[in-house]
Amino acid sequence: MTHLFEPLKLREVEFPNRVFLSPMCQYAAKLGHPTDWHLVHYGARAVGGVGLILLEATAVSPEGRISPGDLGLWSDAQVASYLPITHFIRTQGSIPGVQLAHAGRKASSHTPYTGIGPLDAAAGGWPVVGASAVPFSPKYPAPHELSVDELGQVADHFASAAKRALLAEFAVVEIHMAHGYLLHSFLSPLSNQRKDEYGGSFAQRVRFPLEVVRRVREVWPAHLPLLVRISATDWAEGGWDLAQSILFSARLREAGVDFIDVSSGGLLPEVVPPAAPNYQVPFAAAIKQQAEIATGAVGLITEARQADDIIATAQADAVFMGRELLRNPYWPLQAAASLGGSIVWPKAYLRAKAYSVFNIKELLDS
Repeated sequence: MTHLFEPLKLREVEFPNRVFLSPMCQYAAKLGHPTDWHLVHYGARAVGGVGLILLEATAVSPEGRISPGDLGLWSDAQVASYLPITHFIRTQGSIPGVQLAHAGRKASSHTPYTGIGPLDAAAGGWPVVGASAVPFSPKYPAPHELSVDELGQVADHFASAAKRALLAEFAVVEIHMAHGYLLHSFLSPLSNQRKDEYGGSFAQRVRFPLEVVRRVREVWPAHLPLLVRISATDWAEGGWDLAQSILFSARLREAGVDFIDVSSGGLLPEVVPPAAPNYQVPFAAAIKQQAEIATGAVGLITEARQADDIIATAQADAVFMGRELLRNPYWPLQAAASLGGSIVWPKAYLRAKAYSVFNIKELLDS
């Protein structure tokens, strides 16, 4: 029996299977608008049978972009350009979702195709903001520490972007609180050195991220799920860690979050996580069990049996796949065949299913 291809229901949205596409920046947007590249890229993964197509980090304001090539939902004018993507994803039986993000002190960076590190003003860079005036690295500028009034504006930007996501016909919103970006920088004591009510103790460091969740939940319909991506640990002494992630995830659940997308790292450039297959799965398992909330596991999950075992052993409720789905957008169709799971193939591809390597013996015996 396969578990990976069982449906998963969050609120009133049912995902056809537990293979979710990790949000991965394509750096191909034009002034925040998706392009033909995005339609083909995300459409191919929907054709391939992915249960949730989660679009990459989508900035809630221009200054919240990682790079000039980032997607955005800071303007009503951007909404219509997402509709061909969300419509196509739905026609393939997948669920369209979008990750709302603010890059914070890691904003105003080159795309990977044009350079490394921060953009200077001559190259089109812009001022960056953060929880505190602590730069990401010595090569990055010190961010402007957001005032209390400015924090309210950022929370409004997230809420406004969520409203636009609904108009763009997304069924899922994920709030990005991982990988050293703005909301993660409030959580970690290594990046949050504020002296006001938004810094210091655990309760004060989680205050602003929770305020953002509440503002989004106010405008995001009650029948649609809200996800949050976190870094379960900074992999650094004195930083954010799993124990805090468990406590925070319980508070997110109380604030109306339905699912935690569990990653790690990204706060400090010099830290290299001990990457290996399943290396982040124990974080998802601990949060699922102790915070009593659905979770997604991520990180070097590449094999069908490996992914299925994560679900079968209740370590997570779904698996997020990134680079493997870049290499092979049809991974779910092939994994379902190898596991004996049930998945709907696109009608135009049925001839390939009948003559696939997985069914050749059956055909020869018939």
